Formats: sequence, structure tokens, C-alpha cells
Amino acid sequence: MSSPDTEQLTTTPPPTERNEPAAPQGGRFWRGLTGSLAAGMAVLAVCVVSIAAVCLFTGAPGPGLLMLIGHPVAAVLALLAQRTVDRRTGRVAGFAGLGVVVSVTAALSLFWWS
Repeated sequence: MSSPDTEQLTTTPPPTERNEPAAPQGGRFWRGLTGSLAAGMAVLAVCVVSIAAVCLFTGAPGPGLLMLIGHPVAAVLALLAQRTVDRRTGRVAGFAGLGVVVSVTAALSLFWWS
């Protein structure tokens, strides 16, 4: 049993310290979508370059020079824009996310859907 002189201490979890402000909840979907698109474009660029290398050694026809240049350029642009999306908030992050969508859509429409 506790005596009336005993104080009860309340415990609170330690505050979490972050250097960056927390992202608003509404932007999580947009950041996730653009991050997935940028990562997918990077994987596609690596696949195209790898297939071109295999085709070079086997003598098979492979992707053309335009595809070999276009995919890595689109991937780099998408990843740089996604870096801005992840580090900024507000309109800047929104427009950078739009840049990710535009670069991925342009690469897919120029090289795959035409």
C-alpha cells in the first residue's frame, strides 16, 4: 500500500526530434504515387540498358539509340524531381510531383505507346 506522502509520477514519452517538419497527411498519397513512378522509371531505364548490352553481345536487334538515351534521362529527371517532392512542402512539392508524372508519361508515350 502507498502512503499519502508518496507522489505519483506521470510518465510521458520523450518528444521526437526531427529536423524536417512533418508532411501533411493529405500529401502522403501524392508523394507515394510520384515516388513509385520515379522508382519504376529508374528500374525501366536499367532494364532497357541491360537488354541493349545483352543484344550487343548476342548480335540480336535491340533498342535504338533514342531509347538508350531517353530512358536514363527521363529516370534522372524523375528522381531529381522526386527528391524535391520529398524535401519540400506546398506548391513546390506539388509542381515537382507534376514534373515526375510528366517525365514518366512522356517517356512511356514516346518510347512504348507510339
